[in-house]
Amino acid sequence: MFMFFLSSGLFQGWSLGANNMSNIFGTAVGSRMISFRKAALICSLAVILGAVISGAGVTDTLVKLGAVNALAGAFTVAFASAVTIFLMTKAGIPVSTSQSIIGAIVGWNLFSGFLTDPASLTKIITTWLICPVLSALFSMAAYLLIVRIIRHYQIHMFKLDSLVRYGLILVGAFGAYSMGANNISTVMGVFIPVVPFPPISFFGFFTLTAAQQLFLLGGIAIAVGVFTYSKRVILTVGKGIMDLSPVAAFVAVLSHSLVLFLFASKSLEQLLLSHGLPAIPLVPVSSSQAIVGAVIGIGLLKGGRSIQWKTVGSIFIGWIATPLLAGIICFVSLFMMQNLFQQKAYEPVTYVLSSRALQRIDSMGVPTESLGDLVGKEFESARAFRSALAARISPSKELEALFLDVCLYHKMEISKIKITAMNRYKVTEEQRQALEKMAGRIFAHTWALDNLLAESTPAWKVSENNAAHNKQLAAALLYIHDYFKADRRLPETNQ
Repeated sequence: MFMFFLSSGLFQGWSLGANNMSNIFGTAVGSRMISFRKAALICSLAVILGAVISGAGVTDTLVKLGAVNALAGAFTVAFASAVTIFLMTKAGIPVSTSQSIIGAIVGWNLFSGFLTDPASLTKIITTWLICPVLSALFSMAAYLLIVRIIRHYQIHMFKLDSLVRYGLILVGAFGAYSMGANNISTVMGVFIPVVPFPPISFFGFFTLTAAQQLFLLGGIAIAVGVFTYSKRVILTVGKGIMDLSPVAAFVAVLSHSLVLFLFASKSLEQLLLSHGLPAIPLVPVSSSQAIVGAVIGIGLLKGGRSIQWKTVGSIFIGWIATPLLAGIICFVSLFMMQNLFQQKAYEPVTYVLSSRALQRIDSMGVPTESLGDLVGKEFESARAFRSALAARISPSKELEALFLDVCLYHKMEISKIKITAMNRYKVTEEQRQALEKMAGRIFAHTWALDNLLAESTPAWKVSENNAAHNKQLAAALLYIHDYFKADRRLPETNQ
């Protein structure tokens, strides 16, 4: 059943390959420096490697925006995104899978009553604005530098042609790897919370996690899309915006690849954090925006007269329409999935203002006198709980987030058997030993478990000056919250 529902994710991968291969090799093929067949082969191999090796970094942000918690819902979200990309591809417009999947996830949030995380959404939309500008700046700087080098060393035309050809292959492979690392989350990210695959070990040399297995399947689907349906959009990027010289084509792909890599590299993020530097957010950015920004940057450097602004305008309209269309398709499809096909599109998430939760909120100095009638009541969605709060108090965004966090009902049973079988890559040995001391205990709220763990050992406590530890801690907490989650209702005496 999972493989059937996964088909929409594979369709999304095919759509990404059909549309976004142009972002990597469109300029090279359009300038006739590389044949389509050779470009498709290099792109396919590199995108699979990028997806499997480096695809995990961006997925966390996507899950925070909307953790699709039912298989039929994940199918519908991916299907709506893929249909949107397919329609844009038919029109020959290069659009972004990141935009379509974000629009579809927001549609799912609206249908299910879940709240869209404003911080994650703001972070993603901000990168959509930054991405083409950053790519344009990179391309302008790189173009000026390379032209100066060519003039200084007086490279012969035939030698230059050969160098650029090899350069296009190298940066194209790098771009495809970066696209796989950054954009695979838009293909398979919604399936991460519901994936049933166990880890696969290859003779002890390396292990493919459940997520990596999903990314491998998604990478293969992207490769199929590259070979079967990417040529039309390639012509739009390669020739529709402006005619590019081979050197300009090389610069455009290089700039695009660097931007995607910056927003997908977990190693780079950890390096910056280890040196106390601000990290670049790991978010799914638009490959289409990056390449279009790079091409426009070169055009502006040459005065802007060669840019086909009408084509740019249609691309820009496509960028605006894509998330809106994906959200509408997703909402309508979810309604049909749940009411026509009788499939559960989402698992309700309960909020309870328990006496324990009320005590915690009181301890933070928040007045709760007007909320007495809500104590013990259950609310089947964040939206319903927020409405009940708003009818009694006027909470700020920060106070509203506090209530939602504290009152989220999330039953966890700390089982010794589960502790023995847990993934040792997700938690440290010291963290695991602390969990062993809590075997047999039951918790109704995640914060209750988190606080007790933090009191037991520094390994479960936030550090004031160790950003790398804090990042590992956040990932470990998310893992154990899901891993120890139980289905049965709690008795009155639970934590």
